[in-house]
Amino acid sequence: MTKGQGQGFGFGLGKMKELTEAFKKAQQVQEGAKRLQEELEQMMIEGQAGDGMVKVTMSGNQEPRDVVITEAALGEGAEMLSDLVKAAMLDAYNKSTATMREQMEELTGGLNLPGM
Repeated sequence: MTKGQGQGFGFGLGKMKELTEAFKKAQQVQEGAKRLQEELEQMMIEGQAGDGMVKVTMSGNQEPRDVVITEAALGEGAEMLSDLVKAAMLDAYNKSTATMREQMEELTGGLNLPGM
């Protein structure tokens, strides 16, 4: 009998069990990611600037949904209004990014996935 004969491809039963568990976890993450995407599409995250003179609402997956500009903001002039809209968009973007990151950490928590 030669060395290693009868051991298949080097996978013992323990390794097969680990591999099976890894596939199950990957499937759970995939299903969770699909649910998360659906939830993010329904979320409404608001960013604002100028003490609420400009408000921007976007979905949890960063699709613009609404912009509200008050009369007070209009009186600030075009340059200032542009800055306020940009700041409100950035506020909403940062909030949505933080929300996505938190949700992904919950989804992948304890799985020890590389890069997560």
